[in-house]
Amino acid sequence: MITLSVVVPVRDGERFIADALSSLRRNARHDFEFIVVNDGSVDATGDIIDDFAGDLPGLTVLRNPAPVGLADARNTGLSAASGRYVTFMDGDDWLAPGYLTQLVEAIDGLGCDFVRTDHVQVEGRKRVVHRAPLARRGAVLDPREGILPAGVRTMVDYPYAWAGIYRRSLRDLLHFPGSLHTAEDRPWIWRLHREAATFAAVSLAGVFYRRMVSGSLTQVGDERQLHFFDAFELVFKDLEPEFMPKAVRNFCALLAHHLEIGDRFTPALRSRFEERGAQMVRALPPELVSDSVARMSVEREAALRTLVPDLPPSPHVRVRRDREES
Repeated sequence: MITLSVVVPVRDGERFIADALSSLRRNARHDFEFIVVNDGSVDATGDIIDDFAGDLPGLTVLRNPAPVGLADARNTGLSAASGRYVTFMDGDDWLAPGYLTQLVEAIDGLGCDFVRTDHVQVEGRKRVVHRAPLARRGAVLDPREGILPAGVRTMVDYPYAWAGIYRRSLRDLLHFPGSLHTAEDRPWIWRLHREAATFAAVSLAGVFYRRMVSGSLTQVGDERQLHFFDAFELVFKDLEPEFMPKAVRNFCALLAHHLEIGDRFTPALRSRFEERGAQMVRALPPELVSDSVARMSVEREAALRTLVPDLPPSPHVRVRRDREES
């Protein structure tokens, strides 16, 4: 019986995949399996993975002749998984020794559908622990309780699939929208919190997440960034009215962020991005948009109001600002 399946998608990851696999070797157990999905790599990634074939117990390697993207690569790994639980790791990250055993102990002890964890963000030699935005730790909760309130950071603002462990019996809830080549984790986390039965957060930070890696989707300004809008169309689809203020605020904040770093786009792509953004903003409830925008920083508010100049101000925020200025 396999207890845990670890799904590791990687594309052209020759710089870091050895670190990732070495960290899995330090976490290996006879009842763990490691499913590495080589997503059409054209560098030395495949050769490096093959070098670990005799040293990493439970290693299975799946190869896509051509890249299909992170979402479908993860789905490929999920389809091959046989463990009672499943977790994810990206090919440019690594795990602390013993972390996977701690993950299994956490979900075994709590008995819930999924458990979310903290993580360590890595930039060069800098290490910073980022906590999952749930203060109550080690308690089994309704996942829908992790969505609200709208005005603060909640668990749907922490979409990292690799920061947690999930019962494989959740089945389709664990699959990612394969049509997306970026932001695939946004509709994924929203659906998980809306439809799963139980979850918990624990104070465990064993994932080391490399940030600002050149070539990663967060650093690339090509047409895949337009999938951000497709991702949020899935979030908004059939969304319960009680969650709409949170989803609108989430979308507006991320849209403003993309506009702030829009210099990575070509002029033509930026024009398409702004046009799509304005269309989506105008399709949302105007009172929720104006309220979300008015609560942003001055810079982000200006970016969105430049995109959609006819947004009305939020009355209660305007009153608050008038009081502050008087």
